[in-house]
Amino acid sequence: QVQPVETGGGSVQTGGSLRLSCVASVHTYRRYCVHWSRQGPGKEREGVAIIDNDGIQTYADSVKGRFTISRDNAKNTAYLQMNSLRPEDTAMYYCAAFDRGGVPCNWYVSHPAVINSWGQGTQVTVSS
Repeated sequence: QVQPVETGGGSVQTGGSLRLSCVASVHTYRRYCVHWSRQGPGKEREGVAIIDNDGIQTYADSVKGRFTISRDNAKNTAYLQMNSLRPEDTAMYYCAAFDRGGVPCNWYVSHPAVINSWGQGTQVTVSS
């Protein structure tokens, strides 16, 4: 599977916003699930958001109403708009683009450990 490249992380204060990007140069990108996950210090990886090939979005309860996942298939790029950031959002954020293999994409948001094709990650730090 393709290994994407994540960008857009940074340091913000509580209540701030960031927009992460995930680029995966694959010919069949449009048919892939795209999954954002994160891993904070001393924590296990947790699923954050998924968008399927039809644009259907699924979010972890902890980010619903604050984060928005989207994709631009023409650019082989997915995005994670993060608003109202909190200190507990501090983590390394990773993206994976993968063929769901017949399993609904939304299933993976609660099963991030199944994915083996995460990118290198981009750091998000939220203070106060």
